[in-house]
Amino acid sequence: MIAVYVLESLQDKTWYTGMCMDISNRLKEHNVGKNRFTKGHRPWKIIYVEQHDDWKSARIREKYLKFSAGKKWLLKHLQESEGSLPA
Repeated sequence: MIAVYVLESLQDKTWYTGMCMDISNRLKEHNVGKNRFTKGHRPWKIIYVEQHDDWKSARIREKYLKFSAGKKWLLKHLQESEGSLPA
């Protein structure tokens, strides 16, 4: 299974969207600075994850979540599922 995930910076509330096979290992990599973008916004927490059967469908979903419509959908989804805006 391929995970599509969204991280939120605990430092400045920036969001980062990605995909991987092992979400817990990938979060560790982001938090130790192995990614150029996420290195400057550490630490990170996972705010959303969904599983996909293949890389192709995961990539399509990742791209959607990176654009305006996907971000709006995710914000609405998080509000509905948690009852509040992500902090």
